[in-house]
Amino acid sequence: MKFEYDKDADAAYIYLEDSIEDGEVKKTIELNDNIILDFDKNGKLIGIEILDASIILNKKAILEARSG
Repeated sequence: MKFEYDKDADAAYIYLEDSIEDGEVKKTIELNDNIILDFDKNGKLIGIEILDASIILNKKAILEARSG
């Protein structure tokens, strides 16, 4: 699992796989305005995007993230 934060976009991404290749995401579901789930061709959850991350996540999690 890997966690990245993009300060300019104020978005975080949690990789549930070591890496996600281009085209690997086959389905995306928006849970709400801020949480987006990415699934592979088998319906397995492989990533989670969090928009407005500085509001939703605690500051410690963001500071520990690798910048994307």
